[in-house]
Amino acid sequence: MIRLERLTKSFKRKGDIKYIAKDVSFTIPRGDSIGLLGRNGAGKSTLLRLIAGTIKPTSGRIIRLANVSFPLGFQGSFNGSLTGEQNVRFVARIYGQDTDELVDYVQDFAELSQAYYMPVKTYSSGMKARLAFGISMGVDFDYYLVDEITAVGDVNFKKKCRQVFQEKLQSSDIIMVSHSNPTLKEYCATGIVLEDGGLSYFANIDDAIKRHNENMARR
Repeated sequence: MIRLERLTKSFKRKGDIKYIAKDVSFTIPRGDSIGLLGRNGAGKSTLLRLIAGTIKPTSGRIIRLANVSFPLGFQGSFNGSLTGEQNVRFVARIYGQDTDELVDYVQDFAELSQAYYMPVKTYSSGMKARLAFGISMGVDFDYYLVDEITAVGDVNFKKKCRQVFQEKLQSSDIIMVSHSNPTLKEYCATGIVLEDGGLSYFANIDDAIKRHNENMARR
């Protein structure tokens, strides 16, 4: 379970205060895969990073009674001066994983060849995505946070990613940001619409998509 308690996250922009979340209380239970919708700039990616714990709220708190991944698709969590392998070792220690096992798993999965031993700052965005996806699939999380993940690589690599991800979802939930409605409907049963610092929960992803489309039509 993940619980948001009076969560507020705000930024100053051109003298004004913009709220990503404003005094929001909400419980995300286990057993529900959730699609997160909102207009560009609403703060979907920021909310995922808050849930992951990579940034702090302005006020309130997030209680995580579960093992939560870093956002797949968000590659800023890597230390660019470290090699891919060194980043994997760092993540393994954070999540209490067997370091050598995770290093070997990601090396095989990500198919980065010798680039695995090069600084991540030399990677292309696709290589970073492979590394991030490999690490996430090498750790068993209760919740996978997915931020507009894009399949990279050749057909066989994309097929491998999809197969492993589907296997993980047999025992895990996801909180997914995507602008693709078919993708949201494929992976998510429920939805949250983020609008003007407020969260609206819908037990059916189709209803969440409908509300999001209505919000978009108004502005």
